[in-house]
Amino acid sequence: MIHGSIVAIVTPFKNGAVDYAKLGELIEFHIESGTHGIVPVGTTGESPTLSHSEHEEVIKFTVQTVRGRISVVAGTGSNSTEEALRLTEFAERVGTDAALVVTPYYNKPTQEGIYRHFRTVADKTSVPLILYNVPGRTVVNIEPETVERLFCDCENIIGIKEASGSLEQASRIIFLCGEDLILLSGDDAVNYPLLTVGGRGFISVTANIAPTEVSEMYNCFSKGEIESAKELHYRLLPLNRSLFVESNPIPVKAALALMGKISPEIRAPLYELSGENLESLRKELKKCGLA
Repeated sequence: MIHGSIVAIVTPFKNGAVDYAKLGELIEFHIESGTHGIVPVGTTGESPTLSHSEHEEVIKFTVQTVRGRISVVAGTGSNSTEEALRLTEFAERVGTDAALVVTPYYNKPTQEGIYRHFRTVADKTSVPLILYNVPGRTVVNIEPETVERLFCDCENIIGIKEASGSLEQASRIIFLCGEDLILLSGDDAVNYPLLTVGGRGFISVTANIAPTEVSEMYNCFSKGEIESAKELHYRLLPLNRSLFVESNPIPVKAALALMGKISPEIRAPLYELSGENLESLRKELKKCGLA
């Protein structure tokens, strides 16, 4: 079952190419640290600037490296329905546990267009699908009523990564769909609050650098150790903010570089973190004992 702390893993680069050696090391780091699942090639994995062949190869490499030890939820979304379908079919063929399909971006589809987009992918595949709602990036919001319609009509749509930042919207989704729907936080700042309204976990940026703490917050909550989970939430709050001082994944790649895990290399039009933001991040990592 998809649950817990699912890391939206970065894609390391070396001299312009995907650094598969470092990606493999990161995957092992997460498995050893108690992470419950991995999302390769999401927003944090720089999916917009990977070629189609790179996108597929990163998914395949992740599945082969994980070897069933934790869940793999492949990022397969696109603003083109045909392309999203093709990527999802590929993810299904190589054995991912689920696919994360983002709302079409830039096109600004209506709610009916959103419904038809996801319905097409669902009807032509059998891999479990998780909707990805991130209106800050895509410009459009999947309304809770559209989520309900898709969840009722499509057997393989099992959940949603909710990154609107709205607890009201998350609550309305659970109210309409019930707790059989897997609600996942897509915003680290509200990971703990989302658990309290029926969430099953989070697809996390912060888990890239603090996997033990993020997974332990979920573990504590699931065991009924609410105060411990809340304490971890507030301990992680400043770190969460530090990782969004510039567009994701610029800060998290800088943090991993400061920790000695990868190169800070990132693809244009994004560029490496520098100046005051880099120094502030360095101080926060030291405060947390991470660098």
